Amino acid sequence: MKAVVLITGASSGIGSALAKVFAAHGHELALVARRQDRLEALADEIAATGRPQPTVFTADLERREAASIIAAELSSQGLEPAFVVNNAGFGLRGEAAALPRDEQLAMIDVDVRALTELSLMFVDSLARHRGGILNVASVAAFLPGPGMAVYYASKAYVLSFSEALHRELAERGVRVTALCPGPVPTEFQARAGGMASNAAMRALELSAERVAQIGYDAFMAGKRVAIAGIGNRLAVSLMRLVPNALILRLADQRPRGAGGAQ
Repeated sequence: MKAVVLITGASSGIGSALAKVFAAHGHELALVARRQDRLEALADEIAATGRPQPTVFTADLERREAASIIAAELSSQGLEPAFVVNNAGFGLRGEAAALPRDEQLAMIDVDVRALTELSLMFVDSLARHRGGILNVASVAAFLPGPGMAVYYASKAYVLSFSEALHRELAERGVRVTALCPGPVPTEFQARAGGMASNAAMRALELSAERVAQIGYDAFMAGKRVAIAGIGNRLAVSLMRLVPNALILRLADQRPRGAGGAQ
């Protein structure tokens, strides 16, 4: 079986940037997303740099059987993961009681359930290759998020789960890192229905390419958590000193006049 890096949500944004970083460091890739055309274009772009052509296949991680389909596809092509990069995810902006319940449950399916299943499914393979798991969380993991309640909670789960796995799997030689970016200008914001933006948030923005490089370097160094960018690291440190009542007001993503920050 050939060892590959399995990357979900690879068709755009941070996922695409991570694929390019892993490829640049000599890793062979298996790329997963919903959009076949985007995956094929990315694979061709990587191959044009002289790297091996990545394997691509589509999967919708909202479906309960998606992880099993991914495993079967890998096996049928003689591939097994040395590294798993769980990047796929989405958010929705609005009050939890007003947003469609099925869409919020689909968010949990992608951001939590699929990530958990793919993190655990290939542990034996990861151990054989002394590889690991890179889970893309967010600085949202460190605070509650009125206006994006389920999304923020899902990222808190990813952070907690990843830190625990970092400890549990270390004795098997499997590294686990939670990558926590702050604001990144990608298609994520459009799917979320727009994101609250202000000067402070714009000052914390990093490109997807920069976040990917920070994540890769931290992962290969065996770090437990990688908060991308000095500004975001400072912000997370300050959060620990601020009362939750104030954090709730500052983090409120709801539009003004809808109970959001005034």
